[in-house]
Amino acid sequence: MEKEVVLSGIRPTGFLHLGNYFGAMRNYVRMQDEYNCYFFVANWHSLTTHPDTRELRNSVHRVIAENVACGLDPEKAVFYVQSDVPEIAELYLYLNMLAYKGELEKTPTFKDKVRQQPDNVNAGLLQIYSSTVR
Repeated sequence: MEKEVVLSGIRPTGFLHLGNYFGAMRNYVRMQDEYNCYFFVANWHSLTTHPDTRELRNSVHRVIAENVACGLDPEKAVFYVQSDVPEIAELYLYLNMLAYKGELEKTPTFKDKVRQQPDNVNAGLLQIYSSTVR
């Protein structure tokens, strides 16, 4: 029987903290033995709320190192950086053509970001946070 697939991404916008570890990382470490796991650094997602790219590359490398330090094994799980896979941008374009603004604005993740950053409500924010619940 083939293993089920797990896909999860983390934005490189801060340091890993205990909430990340107990809320997600600890489970990911356990799941890598039972599932086909794909973990990615969502560097394009981070641009919606952290548009300054000067530190982005360092942040991406740090996130990967933190994931491995928590116990994720590159021999058991696939790691990748979102911007390194050009097909993601193509798929994003097609999915956006199927998404209606009114529906996207109803999603809780988008509403949370709007409350947190009322001066930075951009189209990328609407699309990225709404696509996470599809």
